[in-house]
Amino acid sequence: MSYAGDLAPAQAWDKVAAGAVLVDVRTDGEWAHIGVPDLSALDAEPVFIQWSHATGRPNPDFLAELQQAVPAGRELVILCRSGARSIAAAEAATAAGYTAFNVLEGFEGVPDGYGDRIVNGWKNRRLPWK
Repeated sequence: MSYAGDLAPAQAWDKVAAGAVLVDVRTDGEWAHIGVPDLSALDAEPVFIQWSHATGRPNPDFLAELQQAVPAGRELVILCRSGARSIAAAEAATAAGYTAFNVLEGFEGVPDGYGDRIVNGWKNRRLPWK
């Protein structure tokens, strides 16, 4: 593993409550149509930086955008839809000098037998979102 580790959604919430920055690496469309984490109870806001575009092409500016948004030395908790893109983003952030954690299960979690994302993830674990 070339990043700080994996966190269950509740552990990710606790890590953000302790001062880490939540970085949501999903696409604009996912944020707009599926929802976003609500960190207002922690007096915090997520940082939104696409790891890849809706076309699937990687975002070549990911690290530059991250460095502009989050000061060096802050721990990162990285979230995507299901916990896959966030691993790649956590690896890249770690290589750039951050301490980065991946959120297992992601925002929506894995699909059930019918393809619905109702099994696990940030939303299905009933963590705040809007």
